[in-house]
Amino acid sequence: MWVLTIVGLCALITADFFIGGRKPHEVSIKEAGIWTIVWVVLAVLFGVGLLIWGGGQASGEFFAGYVTEKSLSVDNLFVFVLIMAKFAVPSIYQQRVLMIGVLIALVLRAVFIAAGAAAINSFAWVFFIFGAFLIWTAWKLIQEARAGEQDEEWEEGRLMKAIERRLPSTDQWHGTKLFIRENGKRLATPMLIVMLAIGVTDVLFAVDSIPAIFGLTQDPYIVFTANAFALMGLRQLYFLIVGLLKKLVHLSYGLSVILAFIGVKLVLHGIHETTSLHVPEISLPVSLSVICGVLIITTITSLAASKKAAEKEAAEAAETGSEKPEPAEKTDAQG
Repeated sequence: MWVLTIVGLCALITADFFIGGRKPHEVSIKEAGIWTIVWVVLAVLFGVGLLIWGGGQASGEFFAGYVTEKSLSVDNLFVFVLIMAKFAVPSIYQQRVLMIGVLIALVLRAVFIAAGAAAINSFAWVFFIFGAFLIWTAWKLIQEARAGEQDEEWEEGRLMKAIERRLPSTDQWHGTKLFIRENGKRLATPMLIVMLAIGVTDVLFAVDSIPAIFGLTQDPYIVFTANAFALMGLRQLYFLIVGLLKKLVHLSYGLSVILAFIGVKLVLHGIHETTSLHVPEISLPVSLSVICGVLIITTITSLAASKKAAEKEAAEAAETGSEKPEPAEKTDAQG
């Protein structure tokens, strides 16, 4: 099953590359919308397949994990926008950068998932660590949202700075080339650097998302496939909602609620696994309902708040314009 799944995912990625990603171009809203629908439909079909061959529990865990990872990946897009601006990536190359960056993230996430699964199978107390970390992350998100912290510029981490120091590079773009030779010296292009930045940044986000999905299922196969389908549609989703991102003003609150909820679920599960205490365990239908409900409410309130803010700004601008003094009329002599 693992081999067939990986071969199938590789075939889908290859088709995506040759159909929509091989030739550098500006991605239109129509193209992004079509491919986003395609990836969502493929994920739904995969979930239905799990329902038929794996049962309702496996299918429910996949959909819960997929929705959670997809919602957390939307938060990643904020950072992707800043990275693109930081490196001044030409619009025709952005889709190639995202494609390779996401593939790097997918491979590295597989390593995280394998390590997480091994830890959970060997040590039940890992549930407490994952749960506490998610609750702490949720609190941190709320604090940042209440403080109105929204970085306008992406700052490179230590890993990216170390890569740039040790990797001779050029500031000039050379199409989609990753390396060039200049004066006999092999140099990395900005294309390679920004791809690494996207991939590394997405792996850092995995520190939150991998424990979150392990709170919904402990099956490594479902964890991996949910991550894969959520990530593979991320490139098209970027171009589809890049203009909508700034309007999702309450997204951090929604994600914090989801992470805290899953954190509590993990702690309760840890108590159930390691002690004889009888504690309530949160069922999968409840988890899926809470996740979807929070996302729907967050989206509605975000769009309403953004619309209200835009109307307020327009009214203030109109009022300011009406208060401007009228230009003095010219006298006959001035004329």
